[in-house]
Amino acid sequence: MLNKPPVIAAVVAIFAAPALADPVEDRQAIMKERGQIMRTLGPIAQGRQPFDAATVMAALERLNANAQAHDVAALYPAGSEGGDAAAAIWSDMDGFRAADERFKQGVAAALAAGPQDLDTFRATFGPAAQNCGACHESYRD
Repeated sequence: MLNKPPVIAAVVAIFAAPALADPVEDRQAIMKERGQIMRTLGPIAQGRQPFDAATVMAALERLNANAQAHDVAALYPAGSEGGDAAAAIWSDMDGFRAADERFKQGVAAALAAGPQDLDTFRATFGPAAQNCGACHESYRD
């Protein structure tokens, strides 16, 4: 006969783990990863690094996954103020959600365009990069 309590304990641990996550640490990890990806794409868009379609597409795929993982409701609950997040996030949550959505849509569009040359990359990545910067101006301390 199987010993059921350890199985139940394992299932509870798996499902309880996300509830124990720290939203401040989680959102900072997402933004840190986003910054690393932007440090790959930004210099290419600026012409300071050579354009390589494979590098750009891989970075855009990572950026899209990162953007989709940025769940405003889960990462910015009431009471989680602090870190690099400005108080404006909580006082203008609708504006913050809209800015996040614009970034997500911009990244998804850049990825969907599948840029194979620098001009196409600049044209498709530019709006996403601008949305990233605009959000920093309003919602980052």
